[in-house]
Amino acid sequence: MILEMCSTYYDASGSMRDLGHFERTTFEQIIQGMAASSLRCIAFAHNQLPEEEHEIREATQKLKEDSSTLIGLVGIKDPCRPGVRKSVEDCQHAGVNVKMITGDNIFTARAIATECGILRPDQDMNNEAVVEGEVFRQYTPDERIEKVDKIRVMARSSSFDKLLMVQCLKQKGHVVAVTGDGTNDAPALKEADIGLSMGIQGTEVAKESSDIIILDDNFASVATVLRWGRCVYNNIQKFIQFQLTVNVAALVINFVAAVSAGALALATEQPTKELMEKPPMGRTEPLISNIMWRNLLAQALYQIVVLLTLQFKGESIFGVSKKVKDTLIFNTFVLCQVFNEFNARELEKKTIFKGLHKNKLFLGIIGITIILQVVMVEFLKKFADTERLDWGQWGACIGIAAASWPIGWVVKCIPVSDKPFISYLKW
Repeated sequence: MILEMCSTYYDASGSMRDLGHFERTTFEQIIQGMAASSLRCIAFAHNQLPEEEHEIREATQKLKEDSSTLIGLVGIKDPCRPGVRKSVEDCQHAGVNVKMITGDNIFTARAIATECGILRPDQDMNNEAVVEGEVFRQYTPDERIEKVDKIRVMARSSSFDKLLMVQCLKQKGHVVAVTGDGTNDAPALKEADIGLSMGIQGTEVAKESSDIIILDDNFASVATVLRWGRCVYNNIQKFIQFQLTVNVAALVINFVAAVSAGALALATEQPTKELMEKPPMGRTEPLISNIMWRNLLAQALYQIVVLLTLQFKGESIFGVSKKVKDTLIFNTFVLCQVFNEFNARELEKKTIFKGLHKNKLFLGIIGITIILQVVMVEFLKKFADTERLDWGQWGACIGIAAASWPIGWVVKCIPVSDKPFISYLKW
């Protein structure tokens, strides 16, 4: 920009000479050479104004209209921090696509990106990997979506270009992280899935817009964050895999036996005459009645007491190993659900076996559930992580589960209030 405003220049001897086409081309090549060496080029020029032109606005207008004299060019080196190239390589090795968006000219940006390892030295300027912000803005939305993955460096970019880049990447389904320290980075930091700002040189606006603040202003910390994040995620996966490996069989059989089969079995009950003898249900009457609360809380409390007793005292009571104890708990829990299905056939009446012989589907489901449980415990040791039980242990499990019948009979003798149970929990 400064070079274009100059019509004369000082040569090596300090003499002023006209800036012709040949000289201008020479200076442009020098500027490009500096940029190619990752130097930020600054041009110095001056212009003599009449003394009476003292107003700033008028003086600025004169600088644009009149010819200036080029004094010289200076190249400033802004070296990459130690470890940046290694961090970029680590991120790329981890499958992260690193892009650089900068306000530098395209030659400087390409040189810095090559030095950092973002670009390969063999990628030429005509490659789609390097573009200017103005060119990127002029693309149609479809062209931007098509080219955004190929872009590695964007030079002469504005804050809007950064935001546009983030939006395009997110539209393609990428998880986008943005690092920045300036106020102009705030829109992109806010839009990104993960915004990382610099804690030392970063502005307050950038910090407020980011999700993570890098306290040491070091890009190497990004690779560290990535490494630890993946480590935690991987550890969680290992933990879940181990737990599910141990418990998947129990979870599946419990679900099938205690939920699906039980619910299906109870859903097959045929209507009876007694149903028509009950009063109609009110609109605001709760689905879970006081009678249901009485029955389920009693059975749940009994099962909790039994299973906790087996958990903490089962080894000493039965004189077995931990794996046999776990199988006893598992077996007792499933059998408790099987016996409790009979209790659930009648909410109020104590005669839970009335009409049982008529419901062949109920009996069939109960039979299948018991067979599956026997197969799981006795024959699928490796799959279910269970141990075989002897006749005495099977008898103990059945006896504990069958105790739910007399408990259900006694509980149904307890009268309940007409006031909904849930109303006692309201303040």
